[in-house]
Amino acid sequence: MPTDPPTRPAAPAASVKSADRTVELLELLSRTSEPLTLSEIQRALSYPKSSLFVLLRTLVARGWVETDRRGTGYSIGVRALLVGTSYLDRDPVIRAATRSLEELRAEVNETVHLARLDGADVVYLASRESAHQLRLTSRVGRRLPAHATSLGKALLAARTDEEVDAILPSELDAITPRTLTERGALLADLAETRERGYAVERGENTAGLGCFAVALDYKHPALEAISCSVPSVRLDDPDHAAQVLEAIVRHAKELSAVLRTAS
Repeated sequence: MPTDPPTRPAAPAASVKSADRTVELLELLSRTSEPLTLSEIQRALSYPKSSLFVLLRTLVARGWVETDRRGTGYSIGVRALLVGTSYLDRDPVIRAATRSLEELRAEVNETVHLARLDGADVVYLASRESAHQLRLTSRVGRRLPAHATSLGKALLAARTDEEVDAILPSELDAITPRTLTERGALLADLAETRERGYAVERGENTAGLGCFAVALDYKHPALEAISCSVPSVRLDDPDHAAQVLEAIVRHAKELSAVLRTAS
């Protein structure tokens, strides 16, 4: 009896070179705090200077890229902000988390965050700052290596060691002298995180700062987590540390239940 031929997997869609270059250029500019010259961009992306110049001129005209006063330095433009804001406005997790973050911040008076795992990094989606003069300020859209943050470690711990190995780069960068860059030490830390249900870091991302984080387990594996960042001088108070930890675990559980119902 004849059988049907095996089904072949669909071929990946062909990329459009001009679109790829546009996205790579915007991503490069989004990662830099100072304007880049045409030569610096060309060295980073290896595009022909003539086509790169035309691309930059087009993006400047459309507001996606801005130039400095001399017209020789290029940086990300206001259009990128407008698109990013529309993403934040429509994201259901951010909308659901707004009340929880505000209540958590009011309860412990420390800076709180919502972040999402994106590859080997975490991206900050929302923050509420402490009223203390000594506090952490972290902008929405900031990207940090997952292995160096409590947010990232909470989300990595929601995965197996094999999945973590596939996500992280072969070499782990040190953000501070306390960052876990030895893979065995990181995996051991993730095992402890799974056991206790929350992640902890002390000075691994920012010197003089500690952080608790809990993954939002409304889906598996978790993609988002919330955290509470506390200067070490206040985190060294065991009563305050216990208050912060109890509050963030409770709010993460409540927010996960809300998101689970909404899914």
